[in-house]
Amino acid sequence: MPVLVVNMMEGRTDDQKRLLVEKVTNAVCESLKCESHKVKIIINEMPGNGYAIGGKLMQDTDEKYKKR
Repeated sequence: MPVLVVNMMEGRTDDQKRLLVEKVTNAVCESLKCESHKVKIIINEMPGNGYAIGGKLMQDTDEKYKKR
């Protein structure tokens, strides 16, 4: 039973997440030759103040977070 963890910034729509898990599940099933009901995916969404690149919080560097 493959378990995948996706860490991403918050802000994606439910439709985007549905498409993501569908395509990731299909890719895992194709490459590992397993059934889709055995693929587990955990999505962790991080706020702009919970993720940093290069010593700077995303909310301080990413334009979409500056507008909030």
